[in-house]
Amino acid sequence: MIGVYGGTFNPVHYGHLRTALEVSEAFALDEIRLIPCRLPPHRRQPQASAELRLRMLQLALSGVPGMRADRRELDREGPSYMVDTLRSLRRELADQSILLFLGVDAFAKLKTWHQWRQLFDYAHIVVMTRPGHRHDELDDFFDRRLVERPALLRKQQAGYLYFQHVTQLDISATAIRELIALNKDPRFLLPDSVIAYITEHKLYRG
Repeated sequence: MIGVYGGTFNPVHYGHLRTALEVSEAFALDEIRLIPCRLPPHRRQPQASAELRLRMLQLALSGVPGMRADRRELDREGPSYMVDTLRSLRRELADQSILLFLGVDAFAKLKTWHQWRQLFDYAHIVVMTRPGHRHDELDDFFDRRLVERPALLRKQQAGYLYFQHVTQLDISATAIRELIALNKDPRFLLPDSVIAYITEHKLYRG
């Protein structure tokens, strides 16, 4: 079973990494792919280029078993639609269950995504929530796909919706960029290797 965790990772930080680790363990994933978005469809283009953000992600994941950076969205023209990413992964992983991990805020906006219904043709969707979180009442499309037993995600390759509690660290990439712009120290919010790369390439300065 393979996990997919997308985002701008601008920059990657411990909030991303901790949740990726927890869901990897919770679902006994064979691997989780962290996929930086080249051209976000729903937000401004990140200040750091896609290649720089990928490199920071690679540094953060160096030596971490079962977690890897995947550059497929960087190699594709046009907006980085998740449905295209999952379609390409499904071609490679025909016999595997694929779990797409989303935060609560992303799930709330899912119906604005390009071909959002087709996401379920290629993967299960797992919404990462805070402990104690209770999701809003779901419409019929989502309610038909909701399962309560994670074991079901292994028995079928795609099509289910599941809610998973994770430790959500209150760390924001926006706040990190603001700290760096103010020449403040971002230590303990993201890996030292990433901080060193940001310093070397003078990213997020002013």
